[in-house]
Amino acid sequence: MLLSPTQLREFDELGYLFLPGCFDEAEAALLRDEAEAIYHSEREEVWREKSGAPRTAFAAHTYNEAFALLGRHPRLIGPVQQLFAEPVYMHQFKINAKAPFDGEVWQWHQDYGTWARDDGMPEPRAMNIALFLDEVMAINGPLMLIPRSHRHGVLAAGHDTATTSYPLWTLDKETVTRLAAEGGIVAPTGKPGSVLMFHGNLVHASPPNITPYPRKIVYLTLCAVSNHIRTPTRPEWIAHRDFTPIEPVPDDALRAYARARPRAAA
Repeated sequence: MLLSPTQLREFDELGYLFLPGCFDEAEAALLRDEAEAIYHSEREEVWREKSGAPRTAFAAHTYNEAFALLGRHPRLIGPVQQLFAEPVYMHQFKINAKAPFDGEVWQWHQDYGTWARDDGMPEPRAMNIALFLDEVMAINGPLMLIPRSHRHGVLAAGHDTATTSYPLWTLDKETVTRLAAEGGIVAPTGKPGSVLMFHGNLVHASPPNITPYPRKIVYLTLCAVSNHIRTPTRPEWIAHRDFTPIEPVPDDALRAYARARPRAAA
C-alpha cells in the first residue's frame, strides 16, 4: 500500500495521517484475541499498570506468529518506506492496552525524544504506525495529537519515572499549552482496523480509561535502516538491535493464517 500525493502533503503539513478501514474486522479480531492471550501471560515483555492491569506488551512479533505477520504487513511497511525512501527495520513493537477502568495516562511526549536520549537514534527518521484493535472512542482513552507540533523539532523534556509504571521523557505544561494554542488538539477515533501514522516528533498523549470499554492499539516503530540506533540503553526487546530490512509478507497473510489455524489445531 502506498500513499497518494494528497496524503503525503497532509502528513507533511499535520504530522499525522489517519486511515480508517485499513484492516478488516476479521483481521482485527484475530489480533485482538492474540493480544488478550499475551496479556494473560507472565512474560517479562508484558508491563503492567500499578493496579496489575496490562499496560503494554513489547516485542510480540518475536514470539507470536500473528503479530510476526503484522510486523511485516505491506499495508504498514509500504507507507513508511515510501516516506523515508529506503528500507526500514523494526525499532520497537508494542501492544498498548487501556484496560477498562484501569488504563492509566500516557503523559505528553515526543517519541523521538526517547529514541534519541535512550537509544542513540541519530535523526527522527523513524515513526509509529498504529493499528486499532478495539474501537477507539472519545471516551475510552484515545490518542491525542497536537497537529503541526512535529515542526518544532526535539523539545526539552524531563524524565518522568514516577507518574506511571513506564518511564517517559515528558513535556512541561507550559510547552504543551503553547503548542496547543498554535495547533489545537485532535483525537482520531475509529473502528477496529483503522490505522494512524505519525511523525516521531509529533507531540501526543492519552488520558486514562475510566469506562467499561477496552482500548488496544498495536504500534510498529519503523526506522530507516541507515538511521539505526547507536547507543541503546534499554533491553533488546524494547529497543531492537536487529537492523535487517523488513521483507513484507503477502497482503492476505493474516487471513491465510486465520484460515489455517483450525486445521493446525485439529
